[in-house]
Amino acid sequence: MINLQQLLLLAGLSQACISADPARQSAAAGGPAAMGSTPASGIASAPVAGQDSIAEKMLIYQRAVGGWPKAVDNVKVDYKHPMTAAERARTLDDKSRKDATIDNNATTREIFYLAGAYQKTNNPAYRQGAENGIRFLLKMQYANGGFPQFYPDFSGYRHQITYNDNAMVRVLELLRNVATGTKQLTGLDPTLVPQAQAAVERGIDCILKTQYVRNGQLTAWCAQYDEKTLKPAKARAFELASLSGDESVEIVRFLMGIEKPSEEVKKAIASAMAWFEKVKMKGFAMKEITAPDGKKVLDRVIVPDANSTIWARFYDLETDRPIYVGRDSQVHYQLAEIEVERRAGYLYAGTWPAKLLEKDYPAWQKRVDGVAKK
Repeated sequence: MINLQQLLLLAGLSQACISADPARQSAAAGGPAAMGSTPASGIASAPVAGQDSIAEKMLIYQRAVGGWPKAVDNVKVDYKHPMTAAERARTLDDKSRKDATIDNNATTREIFYLAGAYQKTNNPAYRQGAENGIRFLLKMQYANGGFPQFYPDFSGYRHQITYNDNAMVRVLELLRNVATGTKQLTGLDPTLVPQAQAAVERGIDCILKTQYVRNGQLTAWCAQYDEKTLKPAKARAFELASLSGDESVEIVRFLMGIEKPSEEVKKAIASAMAWFEKVKMKGFAMKEITAPDGKKVLDRVIVPDANSTIWARFYDLETDRPIYVGRDSQVHYQLAEIEVERRAGYLYAGTWPAKLLEKDYPAWQKRVDGVAKK
């Protein structure tokens, strides 16, 4: 029979074993090793109440600056991928990497997810992760309201104000949700609310100042701008300074989300809509040529189609002529003239503004003016 002294001794040994094991310490503290922990075998352990396996991995990938990378060593971050102990340790060692970005949904998706995970689990680590992510966004914003693609890595074109792939607009949408207290982002630090509101106002001001003016007429927006001069800028070799038939759509949609738009905002929206009408390519369609299994795109061609209307991704700043640019940075006026690798790997034309023109704009006009205009 075990007496009281022996029981106390056994309890002490058990506690010592837990204290000596870093993984158990982390689990006991609610750290990344607690939920979705994957041993060296790569097999995920059973979920623990109050935790979320995806959220745990997001905390592991979160950089010290507060944001997240979109890829590590050219490998896209995949939160569904089970992490081995070695991968977890290696990722935690990367905390100080300067690769946090808002490109390809990075950082905004993690903030939304962690905030939702906090609401479901009440795990304070997820709330802290989301709040740190929001503070990262607030910190990276330029005084003029623009957002760079990366922070603090400003190499290459990463320092430019980036509308490309809707990066800046996604950030402003998230911050507007913080400022208005939408359900998905409630329960966070209340001091973030006025900061987010101020950031959104600066962002709107930047959007209005970067709408391209030609001969006194407002047109649309470019994919990226110089953060000091607010002039259109080049990014990758095939992304020259040009008006965008793609990114301009989500910028307009964001402006339409302003509850009480100023006359300046109304003018910006109306001018962009007029530009979309002016530059549409009626009677054409984008056709994809795929592999036999239908999964891989081998080529894209623009073909005549009486029932279709498309828009170019890039338009010449002074003439509104659609342009197509390959990796040689040379301007062409026919998609067929650039290399097949770019035609297959990049969307040079699409139907992006169609729904905006047909449904969203009339609905917005009705909301702000009381009647949809023809």
